[in-house]
Amino acid sequence: MSSLSIGIVGMPNVGKSTLFNALTRKGVPAENYPFCTIDPSVGIVAVPDARLTRLSEMSHSEKTIPAVVEFVDIAGLVKGASEGEGLGNQFLSHIREVDAIAEVVRVFDDEDIHHVEGGVEPLRDIETIDLELVLADLESVQKRSARIERDAKSGDKTAIAEGTVLQKILPLLHAGKFARSAQLNKEEMLIARSLQLLTQKPIVYVLNRKSGVINVDAEAGSRWKALEGFLEQNGAQYVVLDAGVENELTDVHDDERADFRRELGVASDGLDALIKSGYALLNLISFFTTGEDESRAWTIPRGSTAPEAGAVIHSDFRDKFIRAEVIQWEKLLGAGSWGKAREQGVLRTEGREYVVQDGDVMEFLHS
Repeated sequence: MSSLSIGIVGMPNVGKSTLFNALTRKGVPAENYPFCTIDPSVGIVAVPDARLTRLSEMSHSEKTIPAVVEFVDIAGLVKGASEGEGLGNQFLSHIREVDAIAEVVRVFDDEDIHHVEGGVEPLRDIETIDLELVLADLESVQKRSARIERDAKSGDKTAIAEGTVLQKILPLLHAGKFARSAQLNKEEMLIARSLQLLTQKPIVYVLNRKSGVINVDAEAGSRWKALEGFLEQNGAQYVVLDAGVENELTDVHDDERADFRRELGVASDGLDALIKSGYALLNLISFFTTGEDESRAWTIPRGSTAPEAGAVIHSDFRDKFIRAEVIQWEKLLGAGSWGKAREQGVLRTEGREYVVQDGDVMEFLHS
């Protein structure tokens, strides 16, 4: 199973729990992942992938096992969280454990749903949360710097290397900027990652609309222009969805869902867009294995070699790797089966230097 986890964060009353409920109701059957800890705040969700479905149909597989993402429901954040306000410390420690952040931003006016700050201002909410993340990181970087200073003075090379990274990050945090905007080389990036800084984690902004009320994007006034400007300026990844509608649609049969979407004016599946966005955010790709027993999607970082990809299935496929047979999923479907693809000469044999591509179907040979 993929260890990819995305923390759902946001101010109180912005639709976090509704979104989490919608995602978990779309969850993966537990029997495919028997070793998952059953935690009410963790939902295991399949990465939507039509390629896997078609491969499974071709192979008449008994089981179809998708790549998965863990979504973690994290307590609502309030101003002052970095100083322990509200559930601040709990909030921040939970965020440290996830790979990426889905920041839910309310973009609808509704008098029946109170906003903790009085009125709905999406950009202000983003700035409140982002500042709390920066302040929490600033405190931990300052403490860490003080701790390793003595070791660095004594000539400890590891401490010197870490100290250099901290000194590059510190001025950015002081300026209210994220640690991930620091200019770091490959080795420094690894050190920065080990610090588990909140502002090092990639963010996807989830703009939560609500049908039947005024939505900031539809109104297209100053609030939307400010939000749009922020997203564009930062090259931010975002999805627009209606968490309430998505939650209701999880009860609707697949065949009827498209009709309901049209009636509600919600064109695309917002949850699918969010899951795919989280996957892309962390620069992950899928490769496949397929046969009568099962067809399965496996998650690997983009740029992984064949032995590294094999390791997610079994360590022998990395340690005792000989070669891999590889074909892109469309070509395999075109051939009709693995055997026919071999007969037609469209299977490729690749060695340990091969960089796996998204959509590759693979068989590994090891000693």
